[in-house]
Amino acid sequence: METKRLIMRRWREADRAPFASMNADPEVMEHFPSLLTPEQSDAMVDRIERDFDTYGYGLWVLEERESGRFIGFTGLVLQSFDAPLLPAVEIGWRLTRPAWGHGYATEAAREAVRYAFDEAGLDEIVSMTAERNTRSRAVMERLGMTYAAGFDHPLVARLTPLSRHVIYQLKRP
Repeated sequence: METKRLIMRRWREADRAPFASMNADPEVMEHFPSLLTPEQSDAMVDRIERDFDTYGYGLWVLEERESGRFIGFTGLVLQSFDAPLLPAVEIGWRLTRPAWGHGYATEAAREAVRYAFDEAGLDEIVSMTAERNTRSRAVMERLGMTYAAGFDHPLVARLTPLSRHVIYQLKRP
């Protein structure tokens, strides 16, 4: 898939090193429980690729059209842990620091929303993040998503700054 400035595609072997670097960046991973090792990043790529094979969608690599540079991912993933509105397909994103502040997350997420409703035939998607992640919450709101609930994430240590999460939803127009 393509947007004005981005190519959204499946993963290549060459994406693994910049992905691992992104997942080891403390600022990028500020709203996640821990940094990821290169092995954990590789395992995540393997899971993402299995999702594409199983569901026909997943977390697409974001490649800057002009430079060909890896800048992160945006896409769709089935979430089924114990939380409000789940199980559901979540739209999510993670970008390298140099890609922040350029509107790439919103641009790619809009294309992923289009895909969710027009190609995958979904009736609703959700997005969630740590309550204090104002940047991701702003992307959710720009997509037209509405706040649905706050919850304590069951996979994050309780009573830590990241345990409190929010979930937003968007229904097919």
